[in-house]
Amino acid sequence: MERFLCIHGHFYQPPRENPWLESVEIQDSAYPYHDWNERITAECYAPNTASRNLDDEGRIKGIISNYARISFNFGATLLSWMEKHTPDTYRAIQAADRQSTIWRSGHGAALAQVYNHVIMPLASLRDKQTQVRWGIRDFEYRFQRFPEGMWLAETAVDMETLEVLAKAGIRFTILAPHQAGRVRRIGAGRWKDVSGSRIDPTQAYLCRLPSGRSISIFFYDGPISQAVAFEKLLGSGELFASRLMSGFSDNCSHHQLVHIATDGETYGHHHAFGEMALGHALNHIEINGLARLTNYGEYLEIYPASHEVQIVENSSWSCMHGIERWRNDCGCNSGVNGGWNQKWRKPLRDAMDWLSDRLAAGYEEAATGYLKEPWEVRNEYIDVMLDRSEENVAAFLQRHSLFPLDEDASVAVLSLLEMQRHAMLMYTSCGWFFDELSGLETVQIIQYAGRAIQLAEKCCLDDIEVPFLERLALAGSNIPELEDGAGIYAKFVKPVMIDLIRVGAHYAVSFLFEEYGEETDIFSYRAFREDSLILHAGQMRLAIGRIFIRSSITRKADRISFCTLYFGGHALNCGVRSFLGEDKYLATRQEVVNAFNESDFAAIIRLMDTHFGTHTYSLKDLFRDKQRHILNLIIAGMVQEFEEKFMTLYENSRNLMGFLRETGMPMPHHFMTTAETALNLHLHKLFASVSIDIGELREVVNEIKGWNVAVDDVDLEFIIRHRLEGAMSVLLAQPENARQLSEVLQLAEAVKLLPFGVNLWQAQNMYWAMMQSRATEPGTTAGGSNGRISRSEEFINLGRLLFFNESVVLEATGGDV
Repeated sequence: MERFLCIHGHFYQPPRENPWLESVEIQDSAYPYHDWNERITAECYAPNTASRNLDDEGRIKGIISNYARISFNFGATLLSWMEKHTPDTYRAIQAADRQSTIWRSGHGAALAQVYNHVIMPLASLRDKQTQVRWGIRDFEYRFQRFPEGMWLAETAVDMETLEVLAKAGIRFTILAPHQAGRVRRIGAGRWKDVSGSRIDPTQAYLCRLPSGRSISIFFYDGPISQAVAFEKLLGSGELFASRLMSGFSDNCSHHQLVHIATDGETYGHHHAFGEMALGHALNHIEINGLARLTNYGEYLEIYPASHEVQIVENSSWSCMHGIERWRNDCGCNSGVNGGWNQKWRKPLRDAMDWLSDRLAAGYEEAATGYLKEPWEVRNEYIDVMLDRSEENVAAFLQRHSLFPLDEDASVAVLSLLEMQRHAMLMYTSCGWFFDELSGLETVQIIQYAGRAIQLAEKCCLDDIEVPFLERLALAGSNIPELEDGAGIYAKFVKPVMIDLIRVGAHYAVSFLFEEYGEETDIFSYRAFREDSLILHAGQMRLAIGRIFIRSSITRKADRISFCTLYFGGHALNCGVRSFLGEDKYLATRQEVVNAFNESDFAAIIRLMDTHFGTHTYSLKDLFRDKQRHILNLIIAGMVQEFEEKFMTLYENSRNLMGFLRETGMPMPHHFMTTAETALNLHLHKLFASVSIDIGELREVVNEIKGWNVAVDDVDLEFIIRHRLEGAMSVLLAQPENARQLSEVLQLAEAVKLLPFGVNLWQAQNMYWAMMQSRATEPGTTAGGSNGRISRSEEFINLGRLLFFNESVVLEATGGDV
């Protein structure tokens, strides 16, 4: 009997975008990366596109995508982020699915996912349908085919969910073994109880539905999946392969499919270099003919289900109590916060359900006046979410509206649909999964609720925030000073709520520090500068102007006038208001300019109070990323002054420090602090220079080792890695550039000297790409034929420094050295 193997990775991150800006803001906890999406992409999603095949010495023999050889799903909201921010990884994932269709009889490795990871049994039928429709359409947009299978968030399932999947054309889904209740051979009469994970996971099952439809279900191997996630199986590729093979039975009378399912982040993020163990295990199994690698679609075509199954409804893979983790204090938590409770889950769920019902009623009543079929339009709104171009939005509105919509009506309809989008996002499962109401994931879904409320109160409902907060207040925090959900809303939601005036304030404050063009994107808004003036007087600066701001999401717009007075340092005063007309604007502008020219700054403040109101804005009101950028500009001079002083102090004291060490006298703490700071700065400056002095680098590294001072390896590694990657990128584009090859080789040699490791993954990928394209074929060089040999020698040396197997490099270069 034939043996098949399939490994499924559920790759997912909760949506992290600021609901008002539609962008992930800087997250310091992800340092040195901008945010957690970026960090986990670097640690997991990208490495799995190019897994290493190593020789016995740990040198690279080959690079291959894991994704093409496994089964996987990516969350739609995560892929949306990847498309914008890590396009190379995004395209590699798409390419892997295309490759898998070639290898697996036309069946792709990728599965769809319910759109934003809601717990489907807890969703209304209408929301279930939207989640599936959005998930399918997003998948079609990204993978250019219809999905055969769909991943359910937390594998949470009920019969109604399976009905929705089957009606939508989904052929199969994946569940945990304990979610199977009874099985029988198709056509047989007697059912067998397999509850408690006693189902045979090595085959597909058919689930017949009340409607007469059916859907296939694969129940993954529980023990092996658990071992991958929690028993350190990924420490060795061969150990991983051996454990996978243990899932086969020599006594089985049917063709067997051993398959596992885990969080995709297991392979590289939760377990460092887990993607290499995965790749090695797949290589070992394939090369030795231990099993045939497949995916679910291919296996189902070859061996359709011979047995049918009845599921355990309202169950999931991550809650032993079914689906209670997302609505009750069931006892499921991380286990690291003893003494905390999760009693907040039920009132949070109740508050969200109450709000959802109000939003649904308000949407239906308001949208009925504009749209042919409001709920079908919500299902189709995914087409706008995927393409917000003017042409596509206009065509969408024209297709679904009862009559031609003017600008105000278009804004109203788009606002209603955005309200419903956020009503979906506020049910993202991660909001209930963890231990504390004020956790990042829970605050995120409460922010989505806040955005939905803001939109609702502007377009269809009055005063729903207060009754929502009354219900949210019943959810108590484990952190006394935060009190409850209403307190968390006041602390973490209200301050980030913005409107067009707040966007105008961001523009006005940053305008003195940035060179904005006539048109400027501010996250999900676009600003058009209509008039502006900047005046200088020593450190003092004045900016006054008029802009037109428009939301790229709802198309809501406003014309805004502003005045900003900068005193130097971080002291700044800004006034913003809706435009009151040309005459009023010009008069205000002239008064303020006159006062500035007379250096009457107190008069300017009074004029700002008069014309813009007493509510002023400052650097604190900038959106987080721009705020960080501008504060760095402000402190740059002071930081440089500090750096120069530390460098000078160290140079002046190093001989004395050496003498003190010779005498055996304990080194004063201030001396060591100075040495540590200065030597780290020296490393920074060396790698920021055009050409790296290898001799000087050796001296600095020796001093670091001699004084045994700590190195800022996280920051330095990030900087050096990107310097090397940038140089490699130029070489990849200009493979005939001998000077660039020499520069890259110098950088690689410098990296080898460092007292810490540098992540060479991307540099290695580019080197591999050059080898694959035979970029070192003969070409014109300054040294003629001898120049070619010199270049090949340098290229091979670079391969050694990047840890490539030398015979593989020699083969790629034609073996001419």
